[in-house]
Amino acid sequence: MKRKPGERLAAIAPYLWLGLFFLFPFVLVLKLSLSDQALAMPPYAPQIDWSAGLAGIKRFLDALDFETYARLKSDDLYLVAYLSSLRFAAIGTILCLLVGYPIAHGMARCAPGRRNLLLLAVILPFWTSFLIRVYAWVAILKPEGLLNMALEAVGLPGLSLLNTPVSVYIGLVYCYLPFMVLPIYAVLERQDHSLLEAAADLGSPPWKTFWQVTFPLSLPGVAAGALLCFIPMVGEFVVPDLLGGAQTLMIGKTVWTEFFSNRDWPSASAVAVVLLLTLVIPIVLYQRQQAKALETGQ
Repeated sequence: MKRKPGERLAAIAPYLWLGLFFLFPFVLVLKLSLSDQALAMPPYAPQIDWSAGLAGIKRFLDALDFETYARLKSDDLYLVAYLSSLRFAAIGTILCLLVGYPIAHGMARCAPGRRNLLLLAVILPFWTSFLIRVYAWVAILKPEGLLNMALEAVGLPGLSLLNTPVSVYIGLVYCYLPFMVLPIYAVLERQDHSLLEAAADLGSPPWKTFWQVTFPLSLPGVAAGALLCFIPMVGEFVVPDLLGGAQTLMIGKTVWTEFFSNRDWPSASAVAVVLLLTLVIPIVLYQRQQAKALETGQ
């Protein structure tokens, strides 16, 4: 059956979108990562000599090398930054799951009339700028902030949380918690309640019903929420910079430093490429798991 022009355009539109806003920028960043730092504007070499035609393009391609990647491998700073980012993201994702799952479960089990109100409460922080929300936590956690004022009011000693890993985890959980709650809620809200009733009729206690029925059926939502939280947390810059201070090392801050402080665009691009390839792995694993689940269902 022959497709109409509008149908063909609709079919290729996602590929055009990915090519324009993902593949093309990635090729530019990859090209920068294979270049060398230079005292020029822009601060990298080589540049394509378009006036020389194909010969200029050939000289440009011949000048590209993997020297920047070799430098990343030899410098422990980048490895430490990667591992630190993965640790912060992993722990932050686990904390989001521990906090977000009970919220999503409670939303799914409450009266239908209240669900929209609770859903609005989860989405409401998105109506405020991400940067303003992080700055609000600076005002709360700083030594003379709202938290210590409240502690002093009840006679408790103050806490020094700002510019510590604890403040980074607080910021990550606060900022990305909705990305964990919403997928889990979407799965739990669609679950068949007759399964829970059947388990109760067979004498299963509530806690056992949860672990053997509710939680296994909600794993697709857990996996989706974990990816939505983990992936942006790895490359997070604003939260560690404002709440973690100078001693908090994450790959997002490293990329910013290389770009704007050191003006080493090739190194920053190489770090970004390696980070992207690292994040592709969990996405591919999740897609394979989803494909296997569909095959099993069939």
